[in-house]
Amino acid sequence: MNNYEDNKKIIGIPRAISYYGNYPFYYGYFTALGIKIILSDKTTTGIINDGVEKVVSDTCLPIKVFVGHVLNLLQKGCDRIFVPSLQSSAYKINNCSKIRGLPEIIRNVIDKPFKMIEPTIDKTEGISFRDFCYDIAHEYDIFDEELINFAIDAGWRVYDNFLKMTNSGVNYEIALRMAIEGRTVTAPIEVVKPLSVVIMAHGYNLFDERISMNLIKKLDKMGVKVYTSLNVSKKDALKSIRELDEIQYWANELDLTGTAAYYMLNNKVDGIIALSAFGCGPDSLMVDEIQYHAKQRNMPMIHLTIDEHTGEAGFVTRIEAFIDMLIRKKRKTLEQNNIVTLPNTHVKIRELSVTK
Repeated sequence: MNNYEDNKKIIGIPRAISYYGNYPFYYGYFTALGIKIILSDKTTTGIINDGVEKVVSDTCLPIKVFVGHVLNLLQKGCDRIFVPSLQSSAYKINNCSKIRGLPEIIRNVIDKPFKMIEPTIDKTEGISFRDFCYDIAHEYDIFDEELINFAIDAGWRVYDNFLKMTNSGVNYEIALRMAIEGRTVTAPIEVVKPLSVVIMAHGYNLFDERISMNLIKKLDKMGVKVYTSLNVSKKDALKSIRELDEIQYWANELDLTGTAAYYMLNNKVDGIIALSAFGCGPDSLMVDEIQYHAKQRNMPMIHLTIDEHTGEAGFVTRIEAFIDMLIRKKRKTLEQNNIVTLPNTHVKIRELSVTK
């Protein structure tokens, strides 16, 4: 059943894949064009299972989740759904094949009628972000260039405010909420924590609390300071990749290789946590690359892989073991240098908090 009076003036955005990196821009852009945004629900086990039923078993978890979110929007009665084709973010800087072919995947696995809004950005082929935005507007019969440019500027204002907050240390959820409300907030002064780690992960794996099983909150309860790609500028991430004598190939490499490299090279953390979906080819290459450099620098690192079958108990056990190891290593280093010993701040976490 259609729940919206004028579906030509709405767009459904799946809360998956590009949502986690780009939603502040999408919000500012679509709102300025007068298009109402309908978001899918937050990821649940049911949404994941709905997606799993539609695709072949070796499809990666993020794509299964995206399919589930499209189905969720259809259940809400939204029949205009945003499925962008994100080919390359710069010349020969590519996304993985599944993200590049996301519109074709959706077209072939979902047989319900709906209008797919599928603009393309492919800087390798000369299709710019501005072209991407114009294509979206044209789908809604909006051809006024002044209005479209105004909407693009509005999107960047929201996005820039979001980045300013996250780069200063404001957490993802607060920064997102404040940015779309047109407000800014500064990060609170935090009590210094005895341990710190950087998580190298795609935003859609890390900031989706169901997929990541609340990894950031779990580490916070354990007294660990967490850094993510949102705390590093793209300029610093790219510079760090080059300092390792590596090159950027993948579009999301700044979020993974660049982020981990920045904190490792500057000795800002005690360890690295890599979080990736099982079977992700690009991630496996990037994680192997960082593991090689981490080993050379004696930087502890753990690689956590997730899929729809990942159990939270085993996931938490591995995190606890890694943090215990970091505590022992740091305590030994401090004692060898005649520095006051590290307090025993590790908190065991056994409660299961996955959304059903």
